[in-house]
Amino acid sequence: MADNKTAMATQEVVDEDNYGAINTTPPPTTVPRGSTSEDEVEAGLRKLEARNTRWYSYFLTFDFWAVLVIGQVLSLCITATNTFSTFLAAEGTNIPAFQTIFNYVLLSLIWVPVALYRRHASDNKKPLGPRGGLWSFIKRDGWRYFVLSFLDVEGNYFTVLAYRYTNILSAQLLNFWSIVCVVVISFSLLRVRYKPFQIGGILLCCGGMGILLASDHMTGVNGGPGIDMVKGDLFGLLGASFYGISNVFEEWFVSRRPVYEVLSFLGIFGVIINGVQAAIFDRESFATAAWNPAVGGYLTGYTLALTLFYSLVPLMLRMGSAAVFDISLLTANFWGVIIGIHVFGYAIHFLYPIAFVLIILGLVVYFLAGTSILGDSKKPWLGENQAAGVAGVGTAKRRALNEARRAEGGGNGSGVEEV
Repeated sequence: MADNKTAMATQEVVDEDNYGAINTTPPPTTVPRGSTSEDEVEAGLRKLEARNTRWYSYFLTFDFWAVLVIGQVLSLCITATNTFSTFLAAEGTNIPAFQTIFNYVLLSLIWVPVALYRRHASDNKKPLGPRGGLWSFIKRDGWRYFVLSFLDVEGNYFTVLAYRYTNILSAQLLNFWSIVCVVVISFSLLRVRYKPFQIGGILLCCGGMGILLASDHMTGVNGGPGIDMVKGDLFGLLGASFYGISNVFEEWFVSRRPVYEVLSFLGIFGVIINGVQAAIFDRESFATAAWNPAVGGYLTGYTLALTLFYSLVPLMLRMGSAAVFDISLLTANFWGVIIGIHVFGYAIHFLYPIAFVLIILGLVVYFLAGTSILGDSKKPWLGENQAAGVAGVGTAKRRALNEARRAEGGGNGSGVEEV
């Protein structure tokens, strides 16, 4: 009886720490007496990393292809938001801060109820009082979520401002600064150590992007001289810096906290920060904007594409990394031209397919460095056995649990599906 009470107390602590994350405590019928989920993670990681791997082993895993596909879906989402923004500008509606607020509202409407439900379930379905619900999250990590939302909102805002003042070529070149920020911050603060193949892969992707920009310059679609190049370039650097920092911060967050919690507060604080910013800076633009059914449709499309983007990013950051995320988005320019051919009547330059292949090849080269089939999903800041992380979808910890329980039970594991 004492053992049962101890086990129940331990389970409550796990639930309190993870706030509704996957239950990592296996049923006693399938686990030897004295074993813990930490033991299983350690055993699973050992088993995964002890496999006889070759240089191409990671390319044969589900994770590699998932990262590749999700990266291109995210690029298509960015292309969709850019296309809808172009349609809005053509209608005379240029409200960058206000049009993004709907994304944060939708994120809140989707993920806050999920967070409340999971919190309620982790509290053994007790009524959510003043000390429960979202307050428990805010008390623990509220200021961190505010900082994350602020970085994200400002990254969006200053990037849009950069496109107003400088030309397209200059603004896109400045986006490379985001990759530099990610690599430097990950190396210095999160103890990520990049191998030569990874650096080579990043440079190859940047080379592919360079060919895209060169093609734009050769065909004369770089946007001309710009209204105020210096001002626009400074806004671009600031926006890229905010993006780079927020991407690393979000990777740190989603490796330690459930996705529904991170996206809930990104939405809540995003609405507040973006709302204040729109009220200050978008008042004149809002008053002179055109409002008609077409604008409503474009805003709806923009919001849905951006919400899908935000909802998929955590999975990308768990299975890959902020660096992989950033270099995957470099293909957005290629998809933008494909859309432009059919929508805006663009003509594709022969260098575009070459550039796209180079960026994808750069991603492949990046993963040639791995000696483990876990790829970038094993995060160094979580500890050797990922003890500080959550066992969520796409994490190395969850994969290790699946592997350990599959070995014990000869099946898919004790209720933990590998997704």
